[in-house]
Amino acid sequence: MNNYQRITPRKPEGIENKRAFLIGSGIASLSAAEYLMRDGYMQGDQITVFEEGSLAGGAMDGAGNPEEGFIARGGREMEAHYECLWDLYREVPSIEEEGRSVLDEFKELNDMDPNFSKVRVIFNRGEKLRSTTLGLEEKHAKELTKLLLTKEEDLGRTTVEEYFDDSYFETDMWLYWRSMFAFEPWHSLVEMKRYMHRFIHLMPGMSTMRGLVFTKYNQYDSLILPLKKLLESKGVKFEFNTVVTDMDLDVSGDRKTVTAIHLTQNGEEKTIETTADDLVFFTNGSMTENSSLGDMESAPVLNTGEGACWSLWKKLAQKDEAFGKPEVFCSDIDKTKWESYTITAKGPKMRKLLEGFAEREFLPHRTATGGIITVRDSNWLLSVTVNRQPQFKNQPADYTVAWAYALYPDNKGDFIDKKMSECSGRELLQELLYHLGIEEGDMQAYVDECIVIPAMMPYITSQFMPRVKGDRPEVVPEGSVNLAFLGQFCEIEGDCVFTVEYSVRSAIMAVYTLLGIEKSVPEIYPSQYDIRALAAAVKAMKSDHEGIVTRLVESIIRKKLANTTFEGLV
Repeated sequence: MNNYQRITPRKPEGIENKRAFLIGSGIASLSAAEYLMRDGYMQGDQITVFEEGSLAGGAMDGAGNPEEGFIARGGREMEAHYECLWDLYREVPSIEEEGRSVLDEFKELNDMDPNFSKVRVIFNRGEKLRSTTLGLEEKHAKELTKLLLTKEEDLGRTTVEEYFDDSYFETDMWLYWRSMFAFEPWHSLVEMKRYMHRFIHLMPGMSTMRGLVFTKYNQYDSLILPLKKLLESKGVKFEFNTVVTDMDLDVSGDRKTVTAIHLTQNGEEKTIETTADDLVFFTNGSMTENSSLGDMESAPVLNTGEGACWSLWKKLAQKDEAFGKPEVFCSDIDKTKWESYTITAKGPKMRKLLEGFAEREFLPHRTATGGIITVRDSNWLLSVTVNRQPQFKNQPADYTVAWAYALYPDNKGDFIDKKMSECSGRELLQELLYHLGIEEGDMQAYVDECIVIPAMMPYITSQFMPRVKGDRPEVVPEGSVNLAFLGQFCEIEGDCVFTVEYSVRSAIMAVYTLLGIEKSVPEIYPSQYDIRALAAAVKAMKSDHEGIVTRLVESIIRKKLANTTFEGLV
């Protein structure tokens, strides 16, 4: 959105007679609630958020205490060109400093303390990889260029492993890519293509995490809590322990209208009658549905149940094909699960060990590891990170909270002769210590000062499963009068899932479309059309092979300038 389009829209006609019901309380729903009020002029007491659990925030969690340990199932890698996210938070007040917005404090922190990873990869029990190239050969660069220039519809449900030469999966680029974005070889090639287009300006920083921005505290305290407090101050109603089980639809001709919402609230079944004047926003699908936790002595139990969110989407999809195909994403848990764990270290040993690998002291509110450190030769493909400390507001100054995850939970460890999914928190920590170079006889001293909480997430990469157009519903499907879809499983042209930006963008699109608001949604940052960004990305891909840069830049520029008056300049 450029400044010419940053307008104050007119009040939608009849907004005072409308109600809004938001199913799910993740960042998508919370954003939709804010934009309903900010640009839609809806009063807060007209908005109700239904949440199955007891806390808002969805996948963006963060909780715990020093005695029992802290837990965050995941983290957020963000960048300066999350245009929708920053549009949202420029008007969300800081809860730390009066008169400032969340965006104000976020940008100030990251400008003062820019992210940079000094050690991105280790191997051989603690040896640090010093290479900053992507390790690509000319054939790999050609494959990547071809992918950039291929239309999505021509790729269909092709997987990453079906497209690339086997040798590509031995390159440093694939190591950086899959550990940073949690991509697997069986995931969607279309989504990988979208990532390349969307984040091509970050390609030169893949080995150092340069260009990423991070919150001061965990994602809940830094992003969810300020937004939730704002919504509550405006009168938005949150109804927890509420499961929406179905919706009634009136399909008349080409019009689709939600006429009732069925729910179970604290065990009691209820029905809310709705009209065409009411608005329903559904976060369909969930990456963190059916998550389970373990502890120091026990592994998390994999929950293979369907879950309420997927169940509701399946019921809707049976009523109209425009509502997508949820089974494409949730039918193969072995390909969509992975496991993370949070380490709460109560003494100096773990901190000093991790500081040695980060090559910097963990100062308060300063960059620590600068992103994940990936263990290249780990059977689990293990990565560990320490974000700015303290990560939690109730975290004592001498505590360190680290987070780790692995993409292959069904592989046996290199030190622990068990599948990761079968390991207790203690065993997960021992496996990490092994890769950090700690001898078995010395591990107990580290274990004694740590609490480890594992989290198994059966659907965490379900959004990456191979898909074609129609598998995901449009944000507002054709003919929908009062129903919009939000989050990671709706269709947004050109943007990338597994990002906070995607969720917020879906929310803005949904609100503006259903209310007919004449205001542009912030544009996706167009770095793929910036010749400087393209040249820098291709230079990063060239590795040590002379001549690739010139040929690849020329082929990309020719494609971009085809049939224009500038084509002859090439």
